Amino acid sequence: MEEEKKRDIWDKLGVILQSGGGLLTAITVAVFGFIGSNYLKDREITENASRERMQANETNVRIYTELMSRREEAESALRKDMFVSMIQSFLKPGTTSLDEKVLNLELLSYNFHESLNLKPLFFYIIRQIRVSHDPRKKEYLERVQNVAAEITRKQMLVLEGAGTKFYRVIDLDFLKTSPGGIPLDEGTLTLEGIQRHFSIFVQTADHATREMKMRLEIRTPQDTLGNLETSSVEFWVGFFDFPMIDNTRLGHDQRCAVVLNAFEDNSADVTLVYFPGSYASLKEKPYYQEVVENLMRSNSLLNQGTEQPR
Repeated sequence: MEEEKKRDIWDKLGVILQSGGGLLTAITVAVFGFIGSNYLKDREITENASRERMQANETNVRIYTELMSRREEAESALRKDMFVSMIQSFLKPGTTSLDEKVLNLELLSYNFHESLNLKPLFFYIIRQIRVSHDPRKKEYLERVQNVAAEITRKQMLVLEGAGTKFYRVIDLDFLKTSPGGIPLDEGTLTLEGIQRHFSIFVQTADHATREMKMRLEIRTPQDTLGNLETSSVEFWVGFFDFPMIDNTRLGHDQRCAVVLNAFEDNSADVTLVYFPGSYASLKEKPYYQEVVENLMRSNSLLNQGTEQPR
């Protein structure tokens, strides 16, 4: 009897545990199902919000791009009309006063100095002023000289920020007694890891036009043995030679230019600026070989930056 009672107790306990286990399993499944459902719902909400933000950003970028494109088109059309109007005033000299010519030169210089070689136009206006009998000719000459100085200053600020430079002073009295010309102190400049040696040789000076004829020699080390690549160029430099336009093309898409800062009776001083070719004028397009070299150099730098130390 006692064994039967014990068996009954264990049977009842087994039934209770079985029914309780099923209940616990059901509760556990329900809890995990609720948690999983909430997680999926939160994830869906997060993904939808992220997708909406991305769509909003894409829409904003597209709208901004369209607005900038329309703005550039409007500015280009305006600059084109302005350019045509001002150029016509020089092509019809009998219909334009000297004051209007100087004004148009100022407008052209301030708006197109990065893309046009305005040196011939400056000389043309200077000649027009000097042969005229206008009582304001001195004022016109000062305006032309001031606009040239301002354009040079603006361009030099940009090029100096991107490149490097050095100054040299020229003794014009000593140049008069040196028929073969005088050499200036050599300068060594480094840009984008490329070191170059610059030598300026002043051959002659024209006091009437305030210009100087120079020979520039550039030496570039090619290897660790000290071998040099040498190139030279001769040119005239004056106040109307702007560095973004009148410059010397170098290897690796680089440029250098000599700028006349001052020209007095006894002395003059110049600046040599060494800068990346991307800062040259809009008409100075890089050669395809230079483009390829720049891409290869950029890829090499990116690979070096992404390499993981072992």
